[in-house]
Amino acid sequence: MKISKNIQCLLVTGMCFVFTLPILAQDMSENSIAVDPMKISAEMTTFDCPPFIPEGCTITVLQGDHTKGNFDILFKIPANFDVPKHWHTSPERMVLLSGTLEVTYDGEATQVLKTGDYAYGPAKKPHTARCGDDGPCTLFIAFENPLDAHPVEE
Repeated sequence: MKISKNIQCLLVTGMCFVFTLPILAQDMSENSIAVDPMKISAEMTTFDCPPFIPEGCTITVLQGDHTKGNFDILFKIPANFDVPKHWHTSPERMVLLSGTLEVTYDGEATQVLKTGDYAYGPAKKPHTARCGDDGPCTLFIAFENPLDAHPVEE
């Protein structure tokens, strides 16, 4: 199979971008903060999850005000941990930072997130989650609306 010169140039340029992206991302601005999900800064607010979620779950606010909206959190649960069915007023934009997480939204097939995977959760759609045995699972979540979680009784 013969590849045109334009396609070859595009592939080489793309590969250069992919390989240099980590170097460029190291210090994008003087306001950048590197966050190690296992070493939470004392300046960040960490609290337990809502009472319907079993003990062991924590939420850490990374930026913004979780009572007003437009904020980011770390959601951390232990290995072999089930998050009961619930929904949020806000959509969720998520990246799994550690572990393996199964997420099931009503009417959808279960999705298995691995470290580095991105997922989008629509507002008001009930879902469950399960952290695998290679946990703990740490999930970065960006919310648009104030933080809430409404349990779904079955």
